[in-house]
Amino acid sequence: MTQSSSPVVERVDDKCRYEILVDGELAGFAAFRDRGAQRVFHHTEIDDAYAGQGLASHLVQQALTDTRNAGKRIVPVCTYVAKFLQKHDDFADGTDPVTDDVRTWIGSVLGN
Repeated sequence: MTQSSSPVVERVDDKCRYEILVDGELAGFAAFRDRGAQRVFHHTEIDDAYAGQGLASHLVQQALTDTRNAGKRIVPVCTYVAKFLQKHDDFADGTDPVTDDVRTWIGSVLGN
């Protein structure tokens, strides 16, 4: 039996996302776009092969911690990030609400 290493979360700026790696393999990501002093999280995804291991929670916690440390405000357009924030109020003071303006902006940035 082999023991897998701890998951590693990295911010990949040229892809505008945080990636979580397990044994060097991409297991998922949390996508964002920066809007001034805000970091707008719009999608989180974990590969089915890694489902049920708590990786999404680990990924989002690390991404939000990095965002706060960078002095950015969190905007949770992504439903997973929004649900995570409901359970983890330690990020509440650094979170902005999702407004129609933000939704319109992210849609235009993503070409939706």
